[in-house]
Amino acid sequence: MAFTFDWKEDRNLTLLVDFYEITMANGYLRNGVENKTAYFDMFFRKVPDDGGFCIMAGLQQLIEYMKNLKFTKEDIEFLKSKNEFDDTFINYLENFEFTCDVWAIPEGTPIFPGEPLVIVKGPIMQAQFVETMILLTINHQTLIATKANRIVRAAQGKPVLEFGSRRAQGYDGAIFGARAAYIGGCTSTACTIAEKLFGIPAVGTMAHSWVQLFDNEIDAFRAWARAYPDNCLLLVDTYNVLKSGIPNAIKVFNEELVPKGIRPKGIRIDSGDIKYLTEKARKMLDDAGFNDCSIVISNSLDEYIIRDVLSQGAKIDSFGVGERLITAKSEPVFGGVYKLVAVEENGKIVPKIKISENAEKITNPGFKQIYRLFDKSTNKAIADLITFAGEVIDESKPLKIFDPIYTWKKKTITNFYAKKLLIKIFDKGKCIYNSPSVKEIRDFSISQMDTLWDEVLRFENPHNFYVDLSLKLWTAKQKLLKKFTLSEE
Repeated sequence: MAFTFDWKEDRNLTLLVDFYEITMANGYLRNGVENKTAYFDMFFRKVPDDGGFCIMAGLQQLIEYMKNLKFTKEDIEFLKSKNEFDDTFINYLENFEFTCDVWAIPEGTPIFPGEPLVIVKGPIMQAQFVETMILLTINHQTLIATKANRIVRAAQGKPVLEFGSRRAQGYDGAIFGARAAYIGGCTSTACTIAEKLFGIPAVGTMAHSWVQLFDNEIDAFRAWARAYPDNCLLLVDTYNVLKSGIPNAIKVFNEELVPKGIRPKGIRIDSGDIKYLTEKARKMLDDAGFNDCSIVISNSLDEYIIRDVLSQGAKIDSFGVGERLITAKSEPVFGGVYKLVAVEENGKIVPKIKISENAEKITNPGFKQIYRLFDKSTNKAIADLITFAGEVIDESKPLKIFDPIYTWKKKTITNFYAKKLLIKIFDKGKCIYNSPSVKEIRDFSISQMDTLWDEVLRFENPHNFYVDLSLKLWTAKQKLLKKFTLSEE
């Protein structure tokens, strides 16, 4: 059974915002535009590690934050102490009620640069205020889920255990990192509280200190086998893997377990040449009659090391992966951003754009939807198409898509079906979405890998999965670019 944080009782994160979100809110109120309806997109521009895609994660924690968003007496007193805000603004905060509409892509979905992961529509004061929490929540878990997905794919179906709690960047990094790693495909975690909170299986055996505590290695192994006969997995590299660790493990298995009709679970190696040691270990175990004894490997692993040692013939049954997973060490920042894309004036949606000399930083204006286009004959994803909200894709007719920057790159799609990616989460501040369990999210994420072409799954030089704009959206974007370019001349 999984439990969740009670944000109202355990901690209040309302002020976990960049301070400019509060100063802007006060400025909106002073200028009489606090109720102007605005639309914001949260999206990212680049896949970490030059990969082909990312895995959406963190939505459940964002929902919990928004459901319990309010200013406590302590928050109010703190803001008063700043001596920057008048009584009208303080009174607004005291009576604050979240009333925004929110759309998001479900957790576990493969996602690509440029497409909105979260859309917030509501009074500008509120829609602006949630920026920091949207970014830090989705950025962190999406980063870790994406890294975990890479490592799990490298393991070629062999279980990957998340071992990174002690290396995580803080308490939340460990807890929510374990959640994200599970969504990315890990089978279990060393983080005990993650099982209490989310139902993720927590696993673990011994450290080197257990072996060191005893006068000798074999006594340490005997003590462990007696304490955990049905789950006996021994750490064999405290002194010497091949000369003492495995021989002593085999001796203890035969002395303490076999006579009782119990089979050992396995051994763990946490150092040394993985390929060489596992080959030797496998032969020693098999020769002793323990061909069902698993070999678990840990020690600063990542997707590249795992891929290489498996390709070289290493005899490994499962992997424990720590710091390089929980911190996404090779590229530890997920560059999600949150941008204003439209406002409402006289009941009409008016698209807004942010222009940059870098083409990838120019935003896509307006209130939008995303369609994922699938080949009916293979169920493989062909491309994503970003449209204005309300646009309908006619699956009975050929659809021409084009690269939004290199527009001469065109393709006509037939025999396809389209699936909307963004679903409504909040309606006028009320949550209308039933969050799946983390196991359901993980299963969904794993199933989604079958919808991607192998070329997109490559670690190096993956195929560029196209995220295109509808003609209507592309045309509106060009008009805004032309308008503001001319206004600067």
